[in-house]
Amino acid sequence: MATSDLTSARHHRSVFFYFGGLTLVLSLGSPQGMLLDIATSFMLKNQLHASAPQISLFRLLTALPVYLSIIFGFTRDLWNPLKRHDRGFFMIFAPLTALVFLWLAFWPLSYAGLFGGMMAAMLCYRFIAAAYQGLLALVGQEQLMSGRLSALWNIVGSIPAIAGAAASGWVAEHLPPRQTFLLLAAFMALVFLFGLIKPRAVFEHAYDLPQARGANLWGDIKRLLAQRAVYPAVLIMFMFQFSPGSSTPLQFYLTNNLHASDEMYGYFNAIFAASFIPVFFLYGYICRFVSLKKLLWWGMIITVPQMVPLAFIHTAGQALLLAAPIGFMGGIAGAAIYDLAIRSCPPGMQGALMMMIDGVSILSMRGGDLVGSKIFSLSPSHGFLYCVIATTIVYALILPVLLLIPKQIIATSDGEVNTAVS
Repeated sequence: MATSDLTSARHHRSVFFYFGGLTLVLSLGSPQGMLLDIATSFMLKNQLHASAPQISLFRLLTALPVYLSIIFGFTRDLWNPLKRHDRGFFMIFAPLTALVFLWLAFWPLSYAGLFGGMMAAMLCYRFIAAAYQGLLALVGQEQLMSGRLSALWNIVGSIPAIAGAAASGWVAEHLPPRQTFLLLAAFMALVFLFGLIKPRAVFEHAYDLPQARGANLWGDIKRLLAQRAVYPAVLIMFMFQFSPGSSTPLQFYLTNNLHASDEMYGYFNAIFAASFIPVFFLYGYICRFVSLKKLLWWGMIITVPQMVPLAFIHTAGQALLLAAPIGFMGGIAGAAIYDLAIRSCPPGMQGALMMMIDGVSILSMRGGDLVGSKIFSLSPSHGFLYCVIATTIVYALILPVLLLIPKQIIATSDGEVNTAVS
């Protein structure tokens, strides 16, 4: 028994190591990641003199390939490039994304050029994201690790967000756009290297088991539409990411209304992202003993008032003090919702559903940011308060949506057999 436990622990460590490294590199090199998102927003604001609504619109439109992510998900589920499944996507599209970043690095900075380059990078990166998300969900289902892999994804994904947020203000003021894009190209080269390795703990028989078996395109579409668990998972993710006050409005409120520096806004985001990590570690531990149903309810009840403290800030220093508490409040819900998404994937359709979730997440963030920017612009003195109120209402409305989730999907803790996908 001790030998079996030791072997199992080594197996899980290998899975965590592979996905941890891949998540880190992908998060650092993502065209929708914190580093590039904030850097491009400052390029638009400081060098191209764009307004808050213009920046929000840029973010909304350049993420168009993300909104269509389900197409890339279906492609992942049905195509086996280079006969290497998900690794084939890494080997083909990571170099293509790197080439786009190299083009952006050496093309003169302009609104049109930045827009076109970001669209192309987003398009190429979607294939990589589909392979990564599909593989993560597949392994999570096959090895009954959806909760722990959700925690791992959130923990490791937070590290680049913290670094990017902390450094983005400095990057905006000191690092030329060319060097920023060259750095992103280097990260894409590392993704290509991940396509060359094949750890047994992750890939051995992974594509032979029932959870990996799909049908044809039309058959997969019908199965996806018939899966009742899909609808609440997608809706909850959309509502959770809809936060009108957390991006452009907060950036302009801190830097313009409260006269904070660009670096101060970056520090706020870094502290906010860092505060999630202890909660994600907690989730990775307790998900093995507590059902997902309880974790979803606990997490959302705590999250509802998450943004309320921001309504009371009057200085940039107060914002920094509040960044950690509001981050703590959202951690359990964030990990539980991603856990729910993994469990809700129909067999052989991990790419399709996870990319739908990903697309809905970005669409909601961009749409919420655009709505928030317009609300913010309505009143110089109370616009940000209105954004906070709107976010709180949306979070509260998630609670009744939890009742729509099929009970068998969320009845078990991590490691128990889930009859919905077995």
